[in-house]
Amino acid sequence: MTYYVYLIVSKHKKNKIISYVGYTNNLTNRIILHNTNKGAKFTRGRRWELIFFKKFSSKSKAMKYEYLLKNNYKLRQKIKNENFNTSSI
Repeated sequence: MTYYVYLIVSKHKKNKIISYVGYTNNLTNRIILHNTNKGAKFTRGRRWELIFFKKFSSKSKAMKYEYLLKNNYKLRQKIKNENFNTSSI
């Protein structure tokens, strides 16, 4: 089975950009859930845009990369800067 680690972003109060990292085996469905207030509690009530995803062949590899991305602020910022267009949200 294929797993994905993804990074989504949304505008918050005062135009601050916030991000969320997660993993899933159905990327399309997961983004829909986030945008229909049925995803993670943190993501409810916002409009999210997928800006990055990476594919893995196992759940354990995906979870390790998700942990790295959640805890490495510099890497997360680099991905946001390379892949995010602020005018699209």
